Amino acid sequence: MKKYIISTLFLVIATDIFSQNITLRQAKKSTLENNNLLKNSFLQVEEAKALKKQAQTNYYPKVSAMVFGMKAISPLLELNMEGGNLPVYDGNPANLLTANQFAYMPGINMSLLNQLAGGAVTLLQPVYAGNKIKTGNQLADINLDVKKKQEELSNKEILHKTEKEYLQVLSLLEKENTLTGYEGFLDQLTKEVQTAVKSGVVIKNDLLNVTVKRSELKLKRTQLENGIVLSKKQLCQTTGIPYNDNLVFENQLSELNPPESYYISEEDAVKNRLEYQMLEKSVEASKLQIELKKGDSRPSVNVGLSGFYLDPLTKSMDGKFNGMAFAGVTVPISNWWEDKHKINQLKTKEAIAENDLKENTGLLKLQIDKAWRDLQEAYKSISLNKEILLQATENTRVNQQSYKNGLSQMSDLLEAQAQVNDTQEKLIDSKIKYQEAVSYYLLVTGR
Repeated sequence: MKKYIISTLFLVIATDIFSQNITLRQAKKSTLENNNLLKNSFLQVEEAKALKKQAQTNYYPKVSAMVFGMKAISPLLELNMEGGNLPVYDGNPANLLTANQFAYMPGINMSLLNQLAGGAVTLLQPVYAGNKIKTGNQLADINLDVKKKQEELSNKEILHKTEKEYLQVLSLLEKENTLTGYEGFLDQLTKEVQTAVKSGVVIKNDLLNVTVKRSELKLKRTQLENGIVLSKKQLCQTTGIPYNDNLVFENQLSELNPPESYYISEEDAVKNRLEYQMLEKSVEASKLQIELKKGDSRPSVNVGLSGFYLDPLTKSMDGKFNGMAFAGVTVPISNWWEDKHKINQLKTKEAIAENDLKENTGLLKLQIDKAWRDLQEAYKSISLNKEILLQATENTRVNQQSYKNGLSQMSDLLEAQAQVNDTQEKLIDSKIKYQEAVSYYLLVTGR
């Protein structure tokens, strides 16, 4: 007896320890932390941040350093001068042309630049680059903004997917509860029919009908249990939650608010849509692409400083330091015509981007309107299925009473109860569909 109590206690404790309650909020939180697609979206934002920092460096001066050395096979410069007597001038102009004193000048043989070493450091600061640096940074800002919006859109879409999968699990669990109730009804009915058969009140065929229906439900339960396992595993794949058989999901099907509590006007909803905002950024980027191309046809101005050291590597000459400041203006001429055609091409792309914005704005409004109508329709279906369930339940009660009084057949009672079960499942489906419609409506209205 003690062993039985200890074993039972251990089983209860173990089940409590290893079971894991999962709410919809926890599932979404886990998705944001673990989903691989969202990790890639985050990395794309980081890439765009690096690109923006790279574009900002174009404002700063460019510093370069160079060290070089050379040794020529033959000297690059040679000086050969023969020696001879040079007249010596004694200071008297009368003796300039008839000098009688001379000084001997030896011959000179010099080889220069046969070896050389040196180094230079140059600083170049762009003053004006045809407005290309500023435009390039603006494009980098737009790229970063778009990547952030894409990341946010990916978050919303994957969270919507998570909610649908979570609701799918709840739907199957609710249907399992409904099936359990149906099985309980048949179990009780089987006992009553067995007693009635033994008493000779009803024929054995009624018991066979109930037995056949119970066998059908066993097959349905097997299919339902397999569906529950697969739907849980799919949700775990999306959320990154480790799968185990003890996962417990919080039922939220009863928390249904009317459609009016979610309504927002189409105009406001469109402006909330990240897709609309990215289309606007596309038009803005196309304008900047034109400005960037115009910069190729504008002059550029640069100033700079350079310091260098040269050493001929000979004993007769010492190395020297030197430096200079410089400025330069570059005016492109030959590519003006080419750039003009390229700019016209970019203007065409700008017009296309503006047309895409107008067209997709209309499509987004249609999508929002359809989502709103689907939301209303799903909510109405819940009320209709509730009414049908009340009628089906009453019909079953009447048939059950009639069967006991011998006024109806077993098949009528089983059909009535089957209708109740079907209606219960339709009510569950309508509630799930409504919550999915709410989630989708919030998604397409930018919330």
